[in-house]
Amino acid sequence: MNDKLLDPVTPGEILCDDFMKPMGININQLARDIAVTSDRISDIVNGKQGITADIALRLERYFGVEARFWLNLQSEYDLRIMKRKIGTDIERRIIPIQRIPMEVPSPSGNFRRDL
Repeated sequence: MNDKLLDPVTPGEILCDDFMKPMGININQLARDIAVTSDRISDIVNGKQGITADIALRLERYFGVEARFWLNLQSEYDLRIMKRKIGTDIERRIIPIQRIPMEVPSPSGNFRRDL
């Protein structure tokens, strides 16, 4: 089956199905425990709102799962949605620039040849 046809899973679904439900935590309890409104958690769980850096930090503290995990889920979801929405148009309208080998800084600050 082509995974391009499947709807991406929202970060809220993962929060609910993989964390809240197995631990017996409902929306009101999570909201209370991480000091946000239940409407905010409900919107995240129902895919109406994304996971922000603020929420990611709160979830990190609560569940012990790094904030980066939650933000990566959200970024991946956003990219998949946007690719579906405008990916074909971008591929059609934007022509890639011809790459010229150049020196670029590595994460350590040293320069390396980019191939």
